[in-house]
Parts: sequence; C-alpha cells; structure tokens
Amino acid sequence: MQTLQVDVGHTRYPITIGSGLLSNRELLESQVAADDCLIVTNTTVAHLYLPNLRASLAKRRVAECILPDGEQHKTLQTAGWVFDALVANKLNRDATVLALGGGVIGDIAGFASACYQRGIGYVQVPTTLLAQVDSSVGGKTGVNHPAGKNLIGAFYQPLAVICDTDTLATLPDRVLRAGLAEVIKYGCVWDPLLFDWLDRNMAKLLARDADALTYAIARSCEIKATVVAQDEREHNLRAILNFGHTFGHAIEAATAYDTYLHGEAVALGMLIAADLSHRLGLTKAPVKERLRDILRQAGLPTTPPRIGAERALELMRMDKKVLAGALRLVLLEKIGRVIVTSEYPQTTLDATLTEYFS
Repeated sequence: MQTLQVDVGHTRYPITIGSGLLSNRELLESQVAADDCLIVTNTTVAHLYLPNLRASLAKRRVAECILPDGEQHKTLQTAGWVFDALVANKLNRDATVLALGGGVIGDIAGFASACYQRGIGYVQVPTTLLAQVDSSVGGKTGVNHPAGKNLIGAFYQPLAVICDTDTLATLPDRVLRAGLAEVIKYGCVWDPLLFDWLDRNMAKLLARDADALTYAIARSCEIKATVVAQDEREHNLRAILNFGHTFGHAIEAATAYDTYLHGEAVALGMLIAADLSHRLGLTKAPVKERLRDILRQAGLPTTPPRIGAERALELMRMDKKVLAGALRLVLLEKIGRVIVTSEYPQTTLDATLTEYFS
C-alpha cells in the first residue's frame, strides 16, 4: 500500500493505492469519519464492489444511489438523482458521499457534494484506470452539456482518494486501454522517463501486471498532485494537463458522448495536437510519430471521426480554456514539455481540422 499527499494550501488529503483496499476496514475507518454515508455508484460497478464497500462501512448508516452507466448519463438530470437520494435519506452537512466507480461517477458525485447544502464531504473510490490515474485527483467535478464537455461544475477537493488496484481485474480491455491514454498524457506533458517506461512496459500493462499498473498509477498521481498543488483552479500551469482534451472533448460532444470513451477521444486529441505542433514548427516529425506509435501499442484509436472541421471548431470554442475570445491550445514541444498558447495562425488550425475532421 502506497500513500501520496495532495496539498492545495487550504486542504490536504491522501491518495492511497494498493490491493484489497475496499475490504480494508481499518483504512476506511480512518478515511471516512462520518456516521452517515451515501455511496454513489452505477449499475455495472454496483454488483461487483458495492457489497464489499458496504461491509467495510458496517458501523455506519449507509444509503445507496445507483446510476446508469455511461458518459451520456453525465448530466444535470443524473446529478439531480443524487440530490434526491441525499434528501430522501435525510443526510445533512456532516454526511459523506463515496464515489464508487469511474470518472463519470466521480465527477457527478463530487459535483453533487459541492452543491448539496453548499458543500459536504466526499471520498473518491475510483474503480477504473482512468479514474485512478487522473479524474479522481485534483477536485475537478461536473457534468456535461450538449454544447460541450464539463461545462457545468465546480472545483471541490475530496477528503481522500482510495485506489483499490484489484478493481482493475474486472475492467473490459477497451476501458483499460482508454485509461492508458491519460498515463501517456503525463509522459507527454511532464515526464519523458515515464514515456520511455511506457514504451518498454506497454505489454505488461495490457496484460494487467500488478506491479506495472501500480507504478503507472502512483507516478501519474504524483505528477497530478504536483501540478494541482501549484495551480488548483487552472489559472496557468494546470492547463497543461488538458493536452489533447480540447480536440478530444469536441469529438465526444459531436458524437453525443456515446461513441468514444473519454480516453479514446483524448488519444485522438493528443495526436491532432501533436500534428498541429509539427505544422507550427514547435516539434519535429519523429516526436509526433513516437506518440502515434505508443498510442497504437496501447490499442488506442488513431483515426478521428469525420465530424466536420466547422463543427469541431464550434465545439472547441466552447472549451473552458477560451479567454477573451481566444482559444488556447496545449501544444507539444517535445516529449515531457508542452506549452499553452493562443498565438498561432488560424489558417494552420483550420488546415489541421480539415485534414482530420472533414
């Protein structure tokens, strides 16, 4: 069992990574202080892990809210069902919400926790690789809107993050691969040694080697904790963690959030961002090809859908990184270093969008 710390100044919380944590009553006793709890999960995860978590919280009054599974259900209506469960069970400000599931559950449960009675505690219990390496850490919560991804939400830090690596054993292969996209992202934006390690160990990760997965999770969380500690609300540095996301979010929104997993869309977005970076002279062709190669090794898509260049740009202009009307993009200089900029010729962006989306 490994424990990392996230420190954003006004609050500090642990990330615990290890095997069998959902059954570790001592750990859960220390991380969940409330007597009253609401477990928010989905129809897929509930029958796999809800009984274990409930048993570990046997001394508490525990209610459940089981939501439908899928990114297309990450809506205000679904968040409303969490509010309904909190009210129906007469839970007050001293209650704690536990988000048991992937990134969608974590985002919805965190958003509901931020809003209910102006804020109650919540604990992230991520069960997918993508949630364990990325979305459960850092306090971004929210829901989607048909016009764009995560347009409605709040920065709201959890009380703790508990990553039970045993839950990865039941992930479908496609979902595991989607999680690897975010690990690859960390190598691109921060750590070239992690990128090299992924290149050498991709087969082990796909085979679900426990040591390899644990290292990938821990290193990703270390990087995110470091970035979030310096820029909790994404005023500057934290924006680098959106490498590939502006293009990827446009893909998700254009396909109604039901065609691509988030990690798959991010993989496509990183490839498009790298190509634009090459067109702008920021990076060299071999860097772009290294990224394409490692995405292929991970079994991730490398051919974007033909959603139309104009539609893609329209959706990208709803991105949260737009400031004063200027679309800021995260672009690749080399493996381990990116920049955030709105200084690029519009014609070059248009040409890139036309090639990939038209």
